[in-house]
Amino acid sequence: MILKKDLDLAILKAEIEQQIAEQLGFNPNNPPVSVDEDQAAKVLDNKPNTLAVWRSTGRYSLPYIKVGRSVRYRISDLAEFLARRTSSHTGEVL
Repeated sequence: MILKKDLDLAILKAEIEQQIAEQLGFNPNNPPVSVDEDQAAKVLDNKPNTLAVWRSTGRYSLPYIKVGRSVRYRISDLAEFLARRTSSHTGEVL
């Protein structure tokens, strides 16, 4: 059984994925699967160093892909991260 909350989250996530693709200058109908650390930082309005701190401390559960020194973030994971932190008032628990 799909809950309304899960459905709303899925819809919001899809909308955010399109917004991310547009923000980074990609075709929203055919965006890349992942982006580099600088692009992810731009999406989250942070600095790449902030993302490095999050990765090393585990402050936020934001999945990433690391191959050698290269760090990549899936657009779907960035969208999920932002969707789960979207609220309509300050009393909501994230």
